[in-house]
Amino acid sequence: MNDQELADLAERYRSTLRLAVFVSRRLDGATGLSTTQTSILNMLAGEGLRMGAIAENLGVRVPSATEQVGRLERAGLIERRADPADARAVVVVRTPAGDAAAADANRRRTARMVAAFSGLDAEELESLRAALPVMDKINERLHTLSNPKENIA
Repeated sequence: MNDQELADLAERYRSTLRLAVFVSRRLDGATGLSTTQTSILNMLAGEGLRMGAIAENLGVRVPSATEQVGRLERAGLIERRADPADARAVVVVRTPAGDAAAADANRRRTARMVAAFSGLDAEELESLRAALPVMDKINERLHTLSNPKENIA
């Protein structure tokens, strides 16, 4: 594939992803949480994250992320704890209520996706299944390119 064909493919992929993000944002209306809040809850699965990492993942500045974290904290869905790796820092973690809210939001999103997938025929579903590992590889490569510090051995 030549450079122009790669550029055209990249543009089509970006356009498809952009539309997918817009559509997925509309799936969050029934949860009572904004898309950003649902994203924060999902990224906090496990040991949690520092505020800077949350902001970076959202593509916003720390004050904007802090505002959303504050709302989730007031709702009892997350809490701030001392970072076990650095006593000077704080990590944000989900509470049990946050776990339940994230699970509920994700169930709703998945149910909406199942409804959309049900309109596909068997060949289209198989094509989607085959494309997912490639999409995972692209996402991993994009992550590597956007986080060069993490790739220093």
